[in-house]
Formats: sequence, C-alpha cells, structure tokens
Amino acid sequence: METLLATDVAAKQQTDFLPLQGTDYVEFYVGNAKQAAHFYKTAFGFQSLAYAGPETGVRDRASYVIRQNKLTFVLTTPLRPGNAIADHIYKHGDGVKVLALKVENATSAWEETTKRGAKSYFEPETLKDGEGEVVLSGIHTYGDTVHLFVERKNYNGVFMPGFKKWESTYNPTDTGLLYVDHCVGNVGWNQMDVWVKFYEEVMGFRNILTFDDNDISTEYSALMSKVMSNGNGFVKFPINEPAEGKKKSQVEEYLDFYNGEGVQHVAIATNNIIETVTTLQSRGVEFLKIPSSYYVDLIDRVGHIDEDLEPLKELGILVDKDDEGYLLQIFSKPIEDRPTLFFEIIQRKGAKSFGKGNFKALFEALEREQDARGNL
Repeated sequence: METLLATDVAAKQQTDFLPLQGTDYVEFYVGNAKQAAHFYKTAFGFQSLAYAGPETGVRDRASYVIRQNKLTFVLTTPLRPGNAIADHIYKHGDGVKVLALKVENATSAWEETTKRGAKSYFEPETLKDGEGEVVLSGIHTYGDTVHLFVERKNYNGVFMPGFKKWESTYNPTDTGLLYVDHCVGNVGWNQMDVWVKFYEEVMGFRNILTFDDNDISTEYSALMSKVMSNGNGFVKFPINEPAEGKKKSQVEEYLDFYNGEGVQHVAIATNNIIETVTTLQSRGVEFLKIPSSYYVDLIDRVGHIDEDLEPLKELGILVDKDDEGYLLQIFSKPIEDRPTLFFEIIQRKGAKSFGKGNFKALFEALEREQDARGNL
C-alpha cells in the first residue's frame, strides 16, 4: 500500500478541489424508523439526538437521528406510499440511501463535482432556524446511493434546521463505537473500474489498494475490489464487483436481493474490539462464525499482538497485519431479512489496510451463510 509523507498530504490538501472533513452521517431508508431507532439504540448503543416529522413541519416522512461518539445515523421512513422514499424501500428493502460528507463549502463541493461529470441530486440549498444555518448539496453515485455535502460551520443546533431535540427516557449505555472507518459499495459486473474512475475524476480520490480475484476467492466464488480514499484519508470507499467462480459470490447475492448496486457494509471503528463485540453479542447482534482452525497459526502469520488469543477465538475476531501494524475485525450477519446490509467492527493498531489476510476465512464464513439460505 502506498504511504503518504506528511509533506505529501499537506501538498495534496492545498490542491484538493474537494476537501472532506469526514463522514457527517449515514442515512438509512427503512420501513419503520421508530422501531429501527429502538433497535440501533438497544443493540448498538446509540443515543437519541434529533427528530423530524409532522410535529416539526415535515409532512412526508419521519426521521430519527441517533449518535454514538462521532458516529451519526439518520433513520428515515415515508409516511405515505407513492414517493421516492417508499419506492426505494420497496425496491431495495431497508438500506443506505445517503453517505453524507462534511465539507467547508457545500456550494463549492457541488460545483466542483458536477462540472467534472457528477449527476446532481440537488443544487445547494440553505436551511435556517434560530440556531444558524446549514448548507446542503448532493450528487448521485452508484445505484440509488447519493452523497450529500454538509456545511454546518454556521450552525449551533442539535442536528440541522427542521429537526428538534429528541429526548428519551430510554438511553442504553454505548458500546464503544467511535466513527465510520469506511463504507463498502457493491457494483455490477464490469462496473468497478467505472466507479473507480468516477471517484478519481469527479471527487479527486485515489486508488490506494487493489484486490483481484486471486486475492479474494474461495473454492466456489470470487470478487474484485479497489479501495478509494480522499486526499486526507478521512473518507474511504472500497468498491466491489463480482468475479467468475463456480458458484454465486456474496456480491452477486447482494445485487440480487438489493435489486441493484448499493452500500454493502459500514465499517465502524472501536478502541477495544473485545469489549465492544462482547457487549454487542450480549445485546443480540449476530456475527459470522469463524472455524477454530483459523486461530491455530494466527500468531505465526501476524506476529505479536497485544490481545489474548482466547477471547478473539471465542468471539470470532479476525486479525491481519501490514507494514504499519495490525488490525482486528469482525463482520456481523446481515441485519435485515434480505441478505444485504451488514456491519464491520474494526480496531486498528497501526495498520492502514483492510484485512487481506482474512479474506479467505471471511468469505468461507459468508458462503456458509449463503448456503444455509440456498443462495450459493
């Protein structure tokens, strides 16, 4: 993996036409936002933050905003059929609609990307209330997914205009989730390079890692992936596409059941993966099962790690290394009935990579789940 020196990063930021400050929020279109909010609070440890709906003057939807540390989710449901939100859910099931990116200037972000070929989702608009203003703009990306550019430097409210503070007497303790590490998109056959080019030319990203079907394959299936990163490395979007194999790959299964391209999983950072996963499991979050044989030669493969091996084995946490350190990661089972969206929990101990050494074990675990569903 290419490593940037501090001087290189500074030079890149000076010339970056789309400087991003990180992920502002992830918005999910869901069938029942009130129930989804309860699930994410109970299972994942989010806290109530803000609400928008008929009581705040929004007539067509209800949105619940939940937060844990720097991680913000928005859960939105339509109040009537026959609109874009309802159509999205009918087509895809519950899933990610918006990957919102925090910027200094949402107008400039929209102008710079649309003039480079992005399809506009909506032009810059300013939302105001007594706490200040938020400027939003948006562009389309793969499938029905969109990027919103969020400029909130002049806003002091709870979330943004149109929302009110959501206070709840039910506030479970958090689970140590910190922020979005990366978001992975699944695209169709021969579409990976199309979207790599989009992120390079339209958004100024760089391809920092490439995995081909020799890297990501099992006896039965394969896929290819390229990791795209913005200039300062705050935003990373791996892009997956299927590859030829004996049976149906996880990406093909996703595309079939999501009915198109979309966000496959959101990777969330933690500073203590053992504590986080132990808590998540105790609250009902299900994770992929990893065979005990994976751990037999783990230390030989990755070298010294700070963690005891036994809890990693018990929980099914994977470990991989690169030139800068190691990482620990685990993947949930799909959180919807459709085998589409899932979550990754990741703790980085210096490593900047994405767990290449774990691909075979991970994908075999995914295949066991596919086989149980009759989709392999």
